[in-house]
Amino acid sequence: MIFVAILLLIAGFVALVKGADVFVDGAAALAGKFGIPQLVIGLTIVAMGTSLPEAAVSITAGIKGNAGITVGNIVGSNILNILIILGVTALITNVAIQKTTFKYEIPYMLLITAVLLVMGMTGNEITFIEGVILWILFIAYLLYLYILAKKGNDSGDEQSVKLYPVWKCLFFIVLGGVCVVIGSQFVVNGATTIARACGMSERFIGLTIVAFGTSLPELVTSVSAARKGNAGIAIGNIVGSNIFNILFVIGTVALICPVPFESRFVIDTVVAILCGVLLWGGTIRHKELRKPCGVVMLLCYAAYFVYLAAM
Repeated sequence: MIFVAILLLIAGFVALVKGADVFVDGAAALAGKFGIPQLVIGLTIVAMGTSLPEAAVSITAGIKGNAGITVGNIVGSNILNILIILGVTALITNVAIQKTTFKYEIPYMLLITAVLLVMGMTGNEITFIEGVILWILFIAYLLYLYILAKKGNDSGDEQSVKLYPVWKCLFFIVLGGVCVVIGSQFVVNGATTIARACGMSERFIGLTIVAFGTSLPELVTSVSAARKGNAGIAIGNIVGSNIFNILFVIGTVALICPVPFESRFVIDTVVAILCGVLLWGGTIRHKELRKPCGVVMLLCYAAYFVYLAAM
């Protein structure tokens, strides 16, 4: 059984890496084809595409009446997205923070995470009405992105991207998306099997291994984008994914059934807010994410991991 789980892990990683390369190529080419800012592509297509594992896991759980894993999966993934993914990306290369990301998107991410915290603390669950509120905030976010795309004046560094026909761009995006989703499922299943065989708790598995597995698409996509020089996609992908995770995923599950918000998740959600503050504060001076800040992020996650393991 452990041998099969290890094979799943290996196959999952291969699918994730190859799928992410294809996905980024398709998204970047589509942006260049229509003159859309790389930042907008990162905040929409790439962000939502790489958030499909979180959405699939949480929405399916809600339909099956097991919505309790939703908050842990989303909050855990959002923490990982910033501390691990941006931390690792910053070690590879300096990642420029777009002006709009710094002024609007990161503050908005902090705001909606705080809204989630308040909703959870005022009833120990996310209700249908609160799900509607999250969806209204999501629609507002989409309208903001539409305005940003119409302006088309914040594309950041101009990068040379491969030119493909539109159909091929869309094919690459779909193919890459399918690969990262299937790959992440293989990794989650394999890692969970190994973790349970080693006697780890369900909460620890949910906030670490499952969260890490569903965040792997963001990791490989952001690292791949950074290596290719598409900084707008690398940073926009993470911020967009975190916003999408809270507003769309939790909002949608709350429309299906109440989402339990256990008291122990208060600390985790506060940690998610502090992660956003760290990202925001760490880029004030140079307007880019540099290696020292990446090291601090990874150390912070190590401390958080120790906290989870001790619980």
